[in-house]
Amino acid sequence: MAELGTRLKEARMAKGYSLEDLQEITKIQKRYLSAIEEGNFSVMPGAFYVRAFIKQYAEAVDLDADEILETYKSEIPANKAAEAAATTSTAIQQPKGGTNQRTAQPTTKIKQTTQTQRKMTDLMPKIAVAVVVVVVIAVIWFLANHQSKNNDVTDDVNQEQTQADTSANEVDTSKEQQVKDQAAEEKAAKEKAAAEEKAAKEQAAKEKAAKEKKKAGKLSKGTDAGDGATTKYTLTNTKNFKVRVEMTGENWVGITTTAGANLATGKMYSNGQKLEFDAKDQQSIRIRLGAAAAGKVFVNNKEVKLLVPASSRPTQNIVIEMK
Repeated sequence: MAELGTRLKEARMAKGYSLEDLQEITKIQKRYLSAIEEGNFSVMPGAFYVRAFIKQYAEAVDLDADEILETYKSEIPANKAAEAAATTSTAIQQPKGGTNQRTAQPTTKIKQTTQTQRKMTDLMPKIAVAVVVVVVIAVIWFLANHQSKNNDVTDDVNQEQTQADTSANEVDTSKEQQVKDQAAEEKAAKEKAAAEEKAAKEQAAKEKAAKEKKKAGKLSKGTDAGDGATTKYTLTNTKNFKVRVEMTGENWVGITTTAGANLATGKMYSNGQKLEFDAKDQQSIRIRLGAAAAGKVFVNNKEVKLLVPASSRPTQNIVIEMK
């Protein structure tokens, strides 16, 4: 690394700038900044840009640009356009066989006639005009060339910036799509898990209902006993014989054997109360409802449908025989 590049890089690092930061500040492409630090000026657009970029670099890191250019001028390529203009100017002002050569000639050859001197005097304004014209042409050529290269550099910077922006947008779009895809996958997985859980619960409920139904057995349709108060039912296909009476109003309820022995002493119950009795050791039972409209009878959790409506028979006996 050249001394110039080392000094500039140290100044940049002292400021805490990366090459990307310096590119943003100076608008000079990162590859040119890196080339300056490495002393690799061959990648530059031209000698003019070398000096211009070094000056911008130095100013960006708070160095004296003029002092830098002067101190390290031996490392910096010369501006060929300016040298060419100077050479052209010198060539015009010093024609072939110039003053020094004529001075070295013998005195006898230097002397000329008055007429020759007058011709030379007449030619001087023309030579001066020619010099001015050449200089103007050189300046115009230099400025045009400089503007063209500057436009090329600007175009390169704009193109690279556009490509960088496009790449960044593509990356952002890709990440956004990935996030959306991941969210969709997670949602689908949750919905699938919820559906499987629901299906499992429904299956469990069906199995439970089947077991309950099997435990409940089969209760026949009631038959009227002919006494104007009693309905008989038959319970089959089960070993369970659980009775429950739920009150929907005030009601007198009692449970006895068919022989009349008390299994659940009859008494008044209020709305919302329950009478539960396990009759597994009984062959048959009788449930007495003082107000048939104010009580619901269940056997093994299955409601017993009244054969005669409560409106037609307010007080009813329900006899259930297990077979």
